[in-house]
Amino acid sequence: MSQIPKELEKVIELTREQNRWRRTEVINLIASENVMSPLAETVYMSDFMSRYAEGKPYKRYYQGTKYVDEVEILAMQLMNEITNTKFCDLRATSGTIANAAVFRVLANPGEKALIAPVQAGAHVSHTKFGTLGALGIEHIELPYDADKMNVDVDKAIKMIDQIKPKFIVMGGSLYLFPHPVKELAPHAHAVGAKVVYDAAHVYGLITGKVWHNPLEEGADIMTSSTHKTFPGPQGGAIFSNEEEIFKKVADTIFPWFVSNHHLHRLPATAVTAIEMKYFGEDYAKQITKNAKAFAEALAAEGFKVIGEHLGYTKSHQVVLDVRNLGGGAKIAKLFEDANIITNKNLLPYDPPSAVKDPSGIRLGVQEMTRFGMKEEEMREIAKLMREVAIDGKDPNEVKKKVTAFRKNYLEVKYTFNVDLSKYSNGKVLPLLI
Repeated sequence: MSQIPKELEKVIELTREQNRWRRTEVINLIASENVMSPLAETVYMSDFMSRYAEGKPYKRYYQGTKYVDEVEILAMQLMNEITNTKFCDLRATSGTIANAAVFRVLANPGEKALIAPVQAGAHVSHTKFGTLGALGIEHIELPYDADKMNVDVDKAIKMIDQIKPKFIVMGGSLYLFPHPVKELAPHAHAVGAKVVYDAAHVYGLITGKVWHNPLEEGADIMTSSTHKTFPGPQGGAIFSNEEEIFKKVADTIFPWFVSNHHLHRLPATAVTAIEMKYFGEDYAKQITKNAKAFAEALAAEGFKVIGEHLGYTKSHQVVLDVRNLGGGAKIAKLFEDANIITNKNLLPYDPPSAVKDPSGIRLGVQEMTRFGMKEEEMREIAKLMREVAIDGKDPNEVKKKVTAFRKNYLEVKYTFNVDLSKYSNGKVLPLLI
């Protein structure tokens, strides 16, 4: 066709606008997102995205996988190296799929699992409303200590002894402070239960050595996604140091939950693992410093920041209570109108019915940190947020300031300075911005 269809023009234009807006004009504070480096994005946009490789390396159900096998083995080796683990599987296409494969192995329908309480940040996949419920496993919440904003250790020990679950799950999505793996693992193991740790949000902090490694504190298996504080492509991962349980889980991923595992993720994950090997500690340290500085700055600007008596946060996240400002739904929309992207979130004292208009706003600093922002920039963002939510300024006016501010932070940091044209015959795929 000599004339480009209008539908095609629309798709291209929407893609260009998304890239321009999110990469050059927006302060993104979504705690579950990040950006890959240009190098990782280049290998992501490869022929691997068109191919199938069901099964495990060198044991495929398709031919033509010799390069897939090598890159998958390399990626797993790199992930094990930076995680200090023996076994890794990258075939889960998300953290939720990783959880599903693990849960399916550890319990049968009707058997019991203890999960970190929703107030302490349990992910929906841990619950009866998500993956656990879909597998028919009974969801029982561990007790919650409101003062510590965490699992109540003493009550949890008694519950573990009484219920004798098949497994317990820690880790979460609204996640300011580490869960008590070291304290609870011995009691779980004493009743024959396995300990699962969902590190989706904090995996980059673990590999950057600013967050505890749960597998070194008694967890039997760790699941993760690969695109939050670990700044890789969207996908999942499973880690363990226990060969028997790992083999069972690996044999369950395919064919139970995944057919082809989206192969273009593999070289991009490998590149990100190499970046984290060399730059991860600096990146993770800056993330946690930024989160702390951001929380303190928001409090100074007049926001009610959750967890003040505990030092606000030890992760990449900061959480606001905005009930007095009109609620989470209203404030998240006002921020978006000003090009500050956040998400509304239930707080520990919200009833489940408040999910559409909860009390809280969840913030994450990992993406803006990757673009080079540090403590001073966090303080500037806090001022911009105050103008919108507390001072009541027109979001469209604040948006102009946000856009001008963001123009100074367009280059991804904590990566290698590589001439990409050297590896692509001068045809580096553009971001269309």
